[in-house]
Amino acid sequence: MSEPESLRCPSARNRGGVQRVEGKLRASVEKGDYYEAHQMYRTLFFRYMSQAKHAEARELMYNGALLFFSYNQQNSAADLSMLVLEVLEKSDTKVEDEILESLAKLFSLMDQNSPERVAFVSRALKWSTGGSGKLGHPKLHQLLAVTLWKEQNYSESRYHFLHSSDGEGCAQMLVEYSASRGFRSEVDMFVAQAVLQFLCLKNKNSASVVFSTYTEKHPSIEKGPPFVQPLLNFIWFLLLAVDGGKLTVFTVLCEQYQPSLKRDPMYIEYLDRIGQLFFGVPPKQSPSYGGLLVMVMLNSLMGSGEEDDGAEEAQEDSSPIELD
Repeated sequence: MSEPESLRCPSARNRGGVQRVEGKLRASVEKGDYYEAHQMYRTLFFRYMSQAKHAEARELMYNGALLFFSYNQQNSAADLSMLVLEVLEKSDTKVEDEILESLAKLFSLMDQNSPERVAFVSRALKWSTGGSGKLGHPKLHQLLAVTLWKEQNYSESRYHFLHSSDGEGCAQMLVEYSASRGFRSEVDMFVAQAVLQFLCLKNKNSASVVFSTYTEKHPSIEKGPPFVQPLLNFIWFLLLAVDGGKLTVFTVLCEQYQPSLKRDPMYIEYLDRIGQLFFGVPPKQSPSYGGLLVMVMLNSLMGSGEEDDGAEEAQEDSSPIELD
């Protein structure tokens, strides 16, 4: 039986053995012998790994982490969560929704301010793309984004939504973010930034979905298009222009909406990048200070080119980012 198959359906005999061990460990935790139980989990982990019983090791560590979380033993729970990742990293386990959901569950139970949580999510994202230097599986990003949204950590949630394919969820989060933390005069800026960044990440579909959903659901935006806010009209026209790919339309659009685009100096820099990606605009030979700033920001979104196959892919491909 291959490793992925054994992960999903360990034999009844092995499953019975794991259940008996779990029963003894649960009894220790229930008695308050947290340290002893934690050390026993670690001992069993290394024993199972030495015997290549990856499915049993992962199951035992996952259930143990949940047990420690239920008793508010954050350090022990976080340690076993890291061992779950170690199993995944050292075995040939395929990326499946069930596993991604279990990782997101562990993440959701970790102390929001713990350094272990940062380390956990960084390793989980790296594993989810096979350690290939990409940014993480979109499904895992989506699950993390939803967890952070529930915690009202809107800025981190927004980052993970940008790397998912869930434009609708991103829009609903931004509506809540704008309503609870933003000024009424900025309702258009919340979605404008998201659309421009989605386009910089070459995710045209999510850019369109986040715009249509946000403008439909935000209570302070009147039904459109056209919209009362000029910036929203610009974004609407921009999405149409991206579909058409005509440079003259893009150029005239940016010229006509200069007053709106001056509300945030980053808009022009994002549009320079969008011009390169969708309209064949050559990159600037010597970037302005703003251009250098946007390159830094885009690198934080996309990573620095690590797997270059030429100049174009050096700009478009990316390596893992460091999570703050």
